Amino acid sequence: MSVAPFAFLAERYGTDLAVVWVDAHPDLGTPSSAYDGYHAMAVSVLTGRGDPAFVDQLPAAVDASRVALAGLHAWTDDDMPHAAEWGIDTFSPADLCDSSAPLLAWLRGTGCTKVAIHLDVDVVDSTEVVLGLGAEPSGLTTGQVRRLIADLDGAADVVGITVAEYVPRQVLAVGELLEGLPLL
Repeated sequence: MSVAPFAFLAERYGTDLAVVWVDAHPDLGTPSSAYDGYHAMAVSVLTGRGDPAFVDQLPAAVDASRVALAGLHAWTDDDMPHAAEWGIDTFSPADLCDSSAPLLAWLRGTGCTKVAIHLDVDVVDSTEVVLGLGAEPSGLTTGQVRRLIADLDGAADVVGITVAEYVPRQVLAVGELLEGLPLL
């Protein structure tokens, strides 16, 4: 959900756009990755390193040096090396739990005045609440995520924000419970 709008923003703002990918997972997959789900390849495509069939459809890509993965704490071993190879900075929950300062320093270092934020709800520690498709313990708290986004907003012009993978589990479970009951 973030690739198309962020590629549009990359075309519009060029080198003045930074992307902060707030997610438990790096989304750095490629067609040769062990996990073949497209949603795990979004950052690869956005940085122009993914499947050419998708990359070629985008109006622009974002240079990897202007992409940061924030809250990262779950990944497959074959995809994680791409972050270092491509020059994408990563920040774990431990890096950001007390302060947004490391990420804000990275943002200042890019020289960008515009930022697009991808928020995958699985970045939130699943021991606090499970908001998304998967349960990922050891993430950021909801308060830390709110602080992080507020701090980014104070440091740059937020020109885009997406919220991904929210699944109301309880609603789904109730739907399954009620399915086929009389009068429903």
